[in-house]
Amino acid sequence: MRSFFYTFIIMKKLIIINGPNLNLLGKREPNIYGSLTFTEFFEIIRVKYPSVELHHFQSNIEGEIIDKLQYASANFDAVVLNAAAYTHTSVGIGDAVKAIEVPVVEVHISNTFNREEFRHKSFISPNAKGIIIGFGLQSYELAIQSLI
Repeated sequence: MRSFFYTFIIMKKLIIINGPNLNLLGKREPNIYGSLTFTEFFEIIRVKYPSVELHHFQSNIEGEIIDKLQYASANFDAVVLNAAAYTHTSVGIGDAVKAIEVPVVEVHISNTFNREEFRHKSFISPNAKGIIIGFGLQSYELAIQSLI
């Protein structure tokens, strides 16, 4: 009896959505956020995960993040979301995560529980598939791995 093994490459289409001030990565508080820009990091993970169609979006505007989450629901298999400071203030982004049908993994570069008290509350966490915090930029990679 012969057995045949087939290898299937399943292409996942993922989007990373970044919130306010994450466009300053590499410049802003490198002791907390590291010295790589997000664009530099994004190119590294694109090479590392060639079977994943990766996209990214960054906005400092809450409504644009909500719009992108709604768009992602119909156009991507999953979302990696770092809403940054909006994590702790935006009921609207939390509601958008709850409303969409694709899984969302919440990520944070720093350990938000080692920071100011107000950063301990997330409006996203109750509606996210999972949460990854405190592993620097590797938090994004861990989220991608969890989704593929």
